[in-house]
Amino acid sequence: MGASERPAERSAATVRALDPADWPAVRDIYAAGIASGIATFETDVPDWQTFDRAKLPDHRFVAADYSGVVIGWAAVSPVSTRAAYRGVVEGSVYVDPAMAGRGVGLVLLTALIDSTETAGIWTVQAGIFEENVASLRLHARAGFRVVGRRERIGRLDGRWRTVMLVERRSPQL
Repeated sequence: MGASERPAERSAATVRALDPADWPAVRDIYAAGIASGIATFETDVPDWQTFDRAKLPDHRFVAADYSGVVIGWAAVSPVSTRAAYRGVVEGSVYVDPAMAGRGVGLVLLTALIDSTETAGIWTVQAGIFEENVASLRLHARAGFRVVGRRERIGRLDGRWRTVMLVERRSPQL
């Protein structure tokens, strides 16, 4: 069974490649993450064209429940255009809040790891607000480690935020 067909551990979800037709559901899940105040510095969901340009096409996934409803998504973006960093990406994982704690995030993150390693990408990193304990635990479970704490790195809603920098290095590359 490939990464794109791996069922979630504690749910009936299936992970598959993100299709442009999934955008309305992906957009809504992204909006819920933004509204939480602990998922991202973004304050608005981009339009499809902006999202599409920013995310690497071979490393975008959705998790869908048994009826095909999208319940989470994951994707990566390059961290730099410089050749030295061609194997380094920043990952994003968002799960419908109603599906939190059911293994969906881990399956999505595992699909990202599998696809990026297959493509020769050696590092997946993420910046996670320090209060987003669920995301920090998820990333640790998937083999990420904290490599830095970026204290008061940016402001969101008038409040300074601290971001934990986590990364996973491929043991194969």
